[in-house]
Amino acid sequence: MKRQHIPTEQIGSIPRTAELIEAYQQYRDNKIDYDTLNQLAEEHTKQVLNDLADLGCSVVSDGEQRKFDGFAHYCLHNSPRFGSEGLIVDFSDGHRRVFAPHLKKAPFKYENTADEYLAFALKHTNLPVKQAVISPSMLSLVYPAKGIEGYCHQQFIEDLVAEHVAEVRRCLTLGAHKVQIDFTEARLSLKLDPSGGMLSAFVELINRCLSAFSAQERQRIGVHTCPGADIDATHSAEIDYKYLLPTLFKINAGNFYVALKGEREPRKVLRLIGQIISPEQRVFIGVTNPIDPIIEKPEEVCELIIAATEFIPIEQLGTTDDCGFSPFADDISTGREIAYQKIRARLEGTKMAEQQLFEKPCK
Repeated sequence: MKRQHIPTEQIGSIPRTAELIEAYQQYRDNKIDYDTLNQLAEEHTKQVLNDLADLGCSVVSDGEQRKFDGFAHYCLHNSPRFGSEGLIVDFSDGHRRVFAPHLKKAPFKYENTADEYLAFALKHTNLPVKQAVISPSMLSLVYPAKGIEGYCHQQFIEDLVAEHVAEVRRCLTLGAHKVQIDFTEARLSLKLDPSGGMLSAFVELINRCLSAFSAQERQRIGVHTCPGADIDATHSAEIDYKYLLPTLFKINAGNFYVALKGEREPRKVLRLIGQIISPEQRVFIGVTNPIDPIIEKPEEVCELIIAATEFIPIEQLGTTDDCGFSPFADDISTGREIAYQKIRARLEGTKMAEQQLFEKPCK
């Protein structure tokens, strides 16, 4: 069989060091200014880029070291338009997060954009850089149920779509290897609304944004779904994928990053994906679980990939991690070295699978 390649990419976040987490807290306590915090985060970003290259990653990310409020709120960071109240999400261990701080002052606009992080990363690595952006569906939840006087929901959605499309387009123009839309609220929506109406509305909104891009551009855009990964807990792992994935794969993107390693029945999920994936789509399956302290063995990763090829055409398959490592800025549950060991296992396991599929059996 002709030698082929199984692409492998990380989701995005790398655990912040204790130094950076402490600096973020000092900033919140008004003990240091934003420039001081940002300069430190830039140094950590450069370190992460170098570390990922040393691990052997062919595609890197900036580790989200400068997304100070986490993956979901980076674009709202430092904005006076938002309050501390909002949609609260419960995690499996009992802790809670504000997922969508409510908009207090119109109009809706981004305070920070992901292309700023991408531009910095591209200056400090020669490798392709993947850029994660928050989904427009997550941000749609910032509009308060009581509304905002003089600022109707329809106008809010128009502004939100414009902001998201512009952010993604700038990332593509800068040369992002992929732009990944973080859609963590997909599975959660079925917990909040078992009818599936919320999920369908979310997918419709994402597709509205994606309609602004050509078919070729959408091949460089992906969507990530997971059951949440925060302080070794999830927010929606109990929701069966059979209720999510058929609707998720209706999104008009070229790539899907699907958490798999942490699932109770991965073969069942793989079979479902094989039944619904379209020829123009590629699925990156999660082969490491960021919230499990046990380090996966490369052989274990290899076996999962081989199992995936029973259901998914090899040319439509890639590998990733189930989620980002510590996607919220204050999460210290996973150390950076553990994250790197898991990434190394993914890289080595993917190579083993390539050898078994295209050259010689795993050893």
